[in-house]
Amino acid sequence: MNTKIKLALLIASSITLSGCVGSNAVTEKLMGFNVKVVDNRYARAGVNFLLSPVYGFTLLSDVFVVNSIEFWSGTNPINGKTHVFDSKTETYIEVNDKVDSSLHDAPIDPLTMTEPDNGTIRYLDENTIEMEVVLSNGESSKVIGVQEGDTISYYIEGQLVSRTTLDALEKEFSAS
Repeated sequence: MNTKIKLALLIASSITLSGCVGSNAVTEKLMGFNVKVVDNRYARAGVNFLLSPVYGFTLLSDVFVVNSIEFWSGTNPINGKTHVFDSKTETYIEVNDKVDSSLHDAPIDPLTMTEPDNGTIRYLDENTIEMEVVLSNGESSKVIGVQEGDTISYYIEGQLVSRTTLDALEKEFSAS
């Protein structure tokens, strides 16, 4: 196995395996639904049995997606709980005072859902469009779309972030 493949597998493993521990919020939501279906414990067990294939999917989504986001951001994006590894508790071994402070907390800021407040679209010229969205927290973001022949390039802060073709856009919006 060459070095690039080994490195790719190591990175993929570290990202996905980091999700093994977390608050399992998707599965928790399904369990909440299961308990609300009926008030009898034996009927709940029957509902649980019927939902067992769904529990498999929710657990997979927790382990490989939601818990990974929770690990790397420090907060679960669904229930807002702090990751269990960030719990403040009495420990047997103290290492935080021996490592760099950047290793004390999650490296990525928690993901938050901020609602758009308003948006504007301006045509700068016949081939360029500017789209600005202002979020409810006051932050704003501008995307510039530039048509060059049959290709549209999208830029944020002057940096290319995506490209598409007119045909692809037509297919996407005609299918809706």
